[in-house]
Amino acid sequence: MAVSTTTATVTNSTPSEAPPSLLHQPKSVWAVAFASVIAFMGIGLVDPILKPIGEQLDATPSQVSLLFTSYMLVTGVAMLITGVVSSRIGAKKTLLTGLAVIVVFAALAGSSGTIGQIVGFRAGWGLGNALFIATALAAIVGAASGGVARAIILYEAALGIGIAVGPLVGGVLGNISWRAPFFGVAALMAVAFILIVVMLPAAPKPEHRTSIAAPFLALRHRGLLTVAITALLYNYGFFTLLAYTPFPLDMGTYSIGFIFFGWGLALAVASVFLAPRLQRRFGTLPMMMVALALFALDLAMMAAFTDNKTVLVVGVVLAGLFLGVNNTLITETVMISAPVERSTASAAYSFVRFVGGAAAPWVAGKLGESNIHMPFWVGAVCTAAAIIVLATGRKVLAHVDEHDPEPHSVEEALAVTAADAD
Repeated sequence: MAVSTTTATVTNSTPSEAPPSLLHQPKSVWAVAFASVIAFMGIGLVDPILKPIGEQLDATPSQVSLLFTSYMLVTGVAMLITGVVSSRIGAKKTLLTGLAVIVVFAALAGSSGTIGQIVGFRAGWGLGNALFIATALAAIVGAASGGVARAIILYEAALGIGIAVGPLVGGVLGNISWRAPFFGVAALMAVAFILIVVMLPAAPKPEHRTSIAAPFLALRHRGLLTVAITALLYNYGFFTLLAYTPFPLDMGTYSIGFIFFGWGLALAVASVFLAPRLQRRFGTLPMMMVALALFALDLAMMAAFTDNKTVLVVGVVLAGLFLGVNNTLITETVMISAPVERSTASAAYSFVRFVGGAAAPWVAGKLGESNIHMPFWVGAVCTAAAIIVLATGRKVLAHVDEHDPEPHSVEEALAVTAADAD
């Protein structure tokens, strides 16, 4: 697939000009960023209420963990159609459709009476999540001032804040009822829907339509495939940490909420402040490998001392730092790893990592029912394997640090935002 001709246009800024402030962004960017925070809240929202749901609905840890599995599986598969949808109805309508779907299914999950119903409605929630987050990334990258690197930092900051606030909201509302967090997200998503309607201008009508085969064709590029498989493997460790840790911690909703709030806060800080500095000093790929190695060691520590709650709490918060650095760098790498449109690269990458990572919560829960240490050991091994996969692609990804992420024009921003196909 050829690169869109709009990518050839560059800005006329000179090297001596100071880059705009990271916080100096159009209102439309902040509207999408706010909605992204709420969307990412859905990932960690259920952490503090996993045990209450299991106890009140008489479900095993592996059954409860299906709340994550159904959500991620549908999110991953639905990523394949995000480009098809947005290239036909436009970015704004795609974002609004995704938000509306989340509002409906989050409310239905809160109204459920069985674990099976919640799992099913979380799957519907995943569909809305896919439509929103894939388009949101392209929208923020396209419309933010300061270039691609800064836009990705904003996106990762929204991810970190959302993941941090999700458990906190889940813990506070979950102390009232396990149903309250679901209704809370539905209400916040409704607010985000209104903000997008009011603040985000409609993008130009797409001139071309994206094929459903585009993400699969994009994966023929070894650079993108390498990064996607790397993400699949470390996401196994990531979602093991997220979905399984509340069970051996065995604490109340408030405590779990605050612990994972600390984890998400560390992730956000690392994404915004640490990742860019470490990238400039050590390079993208070397820093990704270091971050993954530290995360693997962190999971191994949690595996060896699973019966020590202090070690688990420290391990969870430290993981936020390592994942924050890696998430920012790998997202930026995805955007420039193959000569395809960013929206297509994002869809292909997200499909692989979400579908692959979907197995982690259920497998971790099943393994943990017979051996509480085993889920973390498996997560550590998968994360270590991610380093090996990334190392095999060093040659095809060597251009990552040679790429200048700054010069992108308004025309390209509009093309990316509208998911304009080649």
